[in-house]
Amino acid sequence: MPPLPGPDHDALAAVSSGYGLGLSSDDVAEYHPAVTGLLASWDVVAELYEAEAPAPPQREWSRPDRADNPYNAWYVQTSITETDTGPLAGRTVAIKDNTAVAGVPMTNGSDTVQGFVPSTDATIVRRLLDAGATIAGKAVCEDLCFAGASITANTGDVENPWDPSRTAGGSSSGSGALVAAGLVDMATGGDQGGSIRIPAANCGLVGHKPTWGLVPYTGAFPIEFTIDHVGPITRTVGDAALMLSVIAGVDGHDPRQPADLEPADYLGALGQGARGLRVGVLREGFGLAESEPEVDDTVRAATRALAGAGLDVRDVSVPWHLHGPKIWDVIATEGATSQMIETSGYGLNWKGLYDPELMHHYGAQWAADPTAFSRTVKFVLLAGRYSLDTTHGRHYGMARNLAPKLAAAYDAALADVDVLVLPTLPQRATVRPDRDGPVVETLGRALEMLANTAPFDVTGHPACSVPAGLADGLPVGMMIVGRQFGDATVLRVAHAFEEAVGGFPAPAGAPAAMA
Repeated sequence: MPPLPGPDHDALAAVSSGYGLGLSSDDVAEYHPAVTGLLASWDVVAELYEAEAPAPPQREWSRPDRADNPYNAWYVQTSITETDTGPLAGRTVAIKDNTAVAGVPMTNGSDTVQGFVPSTDATIVRRLLDAGATIAGKAVCEDLCFAGASITANTGDVENPWDPSRTAGGSSSGSGALVAAGLVDMATGGDQGGSIRIPAANCGLVGHKPTWGLVPYTGAFPIEFTIDHVGPITRTVGDAALMLSVIAGVDGHDPRQPADLEPADYLGALGQGARGLRVGVLREGFGLAESEPEVDDTVRAATRALAGAGLDVRDVSVPWHLHGPKIWDVIATEGATSQMIETSGYGLNWKGLYDPELMHHYGAQWAADPTAFSRTVKFVLLAGRYSLDTTHGRHYGMARNLAPKLAAAYDAALADVDVLVLPTLPQRATVRPDRDGPVVETLGRALEMLANTAPFDVTGHPACSVPAGLADGLPVGMMIVGRQFGDATVLRVAHAFEEAVGGFPAPAGAPAAMA
């Protein structure tokens, strides 16, 4: 790495002007030697870091032609296996392309990251490989993961295997399409506003957003520290529980994780059954302005199946649920503007494992051409920078201070029931619009589905989407939400439903899902 260029007089004068420091040319000249002397420490730190930094391993990968890339869901393909023993031996996994696989290109769905090759596997990738999984490739994700529909990735739209004219969901769009089509056994997803659960709902899959901090985020491209989650997307609840058992637990590098965290045997917990568990059907999750009656009806029918399986099903009310999306709006918009854009994805001021190479590559690349951002990211920047310039983070602070009140409202309901149930999304997968059409249409399609998913990114409660059934041939998701770190109970209820309905359907041409 070349040394940090020393600032000349004009560079420091520009900094002074940008901050409005009121320094004259002579003042700047007085500061110049001290600033130059201080910045010498930067070169020492770079030398020390480079002496310890690993080189990327040599791993084979290929970029598939469109003809060999059904649903446009692969970014690159690989076949990485490190052991033939372990609980995932013989199973293929797609890694969402916001998550590092060492030696394999990572683009995070964006031209602003194009050309980056990680040196180190993300923690969840290392754990999957150690468990015997074969990493089959990187799944396309939406541009910087900021879209809930599959219309913003720099490699083009991802198609839904149930109906290729419709969105596969986002931002883990390729992960959903690949698993639904039976091209891999399971996939990883990331979730800041619903991005595991949205493609799961649209593609008829199981998508489990773990409790915040249960699974280390180390090695995944962050959006906003307080809402970052990674987790499994699978065909069955058993596979989700198995994968969660492999990837959960403290890694010592992610301060999102409690030091005393003790993950459960999530697959083993399914054997306990769910008969007698109390299910609260969350009234405020139904009948939203954007809700389709077919979705509400399908999820209501699914709750009756849970009752028929011996669970105690009752209606509950959490009025604060309707405030959750607005709280999320502020946190995600101002937080992402500050962290995802202005401080190169990783942000500052937290103790953990950073990726300095990615920060530099991405930061330099987007600064050189901000026009490369997708419409959704530009939308976030327009609102986020305006609000930060106007109120200087005041509303972010208010929203973060309201987050515990939102969490407490769910916790109060969960004191009387074991899980909450509601539609994952208010509507089924929508027809993908022309990404170059009217901006209002693109933004609407990209962000319209977050009302029920986003609040649980703010609070961190575990939330699992399972296929509730089909409505006019399209999947409908039912979301099961549990107490903090009560992921095992959530999965037990999900498994009970899966057994009650005899397994989940698959799109035409895909292998039938196994219950």
